[in-house]
Amino acid sequence: MNTNENQVPKPRIPLHVDIEFRRSYARRAGKGILRNISLTGAFLQTEDAPGLRNKDKLTLTFVVGGRERKINADVIWQNARGCGLQFQPNNNRDIQIVDDLMYFVETSRQDQKSVLDIIFQQVG
Repeated sequence: MNTNENQVPKPRIPLHVDIEFRRSYARRAGKGILRNISLTGAFLQTEDAPGLRNKDKLTLTFVVGGRERKINADVIWQNARGCGLQFQPNNNRDIQIVDDLMYFVETSRQDQKSVLDIIFQQVG
């Protein structure tokens, strides 16, 4: 893989998705919010961020369209507000989970925009 490709962030989609995460060696799950996402990673806002370290391996659990989904990720940076994650897909299904989440977020936004357009047309 090209190292320059790894250094250029992929376009991010803002979102607000509640998740649970568990370090590979931890018994207790943490809670957080995915605040943005791309096909390669995400920003996880969490109060547990000070306890996370670079290269920590996490399993993220979230619900999309009424179905529970899980994906693995590595912490690549952290600050007091949260951490940057790089997804570690094991197969095409994992990539599809991220793609489905991005599609779900974008579709929800389009639906909200359509409703607002109708309201503004009726008011105007």
